[in-house]
Amino acid sequence: MTSVSHGRGHRVRRLLDRWPTALALALSAATFGGTESDEAVASFASILLLLPLLYLVVAKLEARRATWPLLVGGLAGVVALRALEVIEPAVVFSALALIVLLWSVVDGHVFRSGTFRVQALGMLAFGALGLIGLAVDPDLGRYLVAAGWFFHGVWDFVHLRRDKVVARSFAEWCGVIDVVIAAELIFRW
Repeated sequence: MTSVSHGRGHRVRRLLDRWPTALALALSAATFGGTESDEAVASFASILLLLPLLYLVVAKLEARRATWPLLVGGLAGVVALRALEVIEPAVVFSALALIVLLWSVVDGHVFRSGTFRVQALGMLAFGALGLIGLAVDPDLGRYLVAAGWFFHGVWDFVHLRRDKVVARSFAEWCGVIDVVIAAELIFRW
């Protein structure tokens, strides 16, 4: 193998290693321009609650391998709840977070695991931004929801760097998509 073909192979491998970033950018392209309406902002506020809930559940289960299946299940839940129009996803995600938090108090996990406590605080902070974003004037709500998405992106990158809680591929994917969605919400692309 020549050094030229070896160098090319190395670059291809590095690109393949960034598949979560490529997937995030491709999915972001699908939402491009879809953040202008108040209904879209409300949808992003509801999904904002799913992100820290996923971290919370993975930390509770102590099973990083559950990250992607839980995301798929959560997004399927959003689609189903939107189709049924019976209950808002934000209500369901808030109730699930409360159940996980109470379960963790009862079984003592919240007192034994510093990692879980950090995820619980993240759930409370990001959940509050999402819920307040739904409750206030839509213009202010847009900025609160955008802040939630942006800071959750930072949260993801910290977890990626520390290689903690969720799957690394998810932390990379989520960090990229969160920052892009925050920018879309702010700049109304």
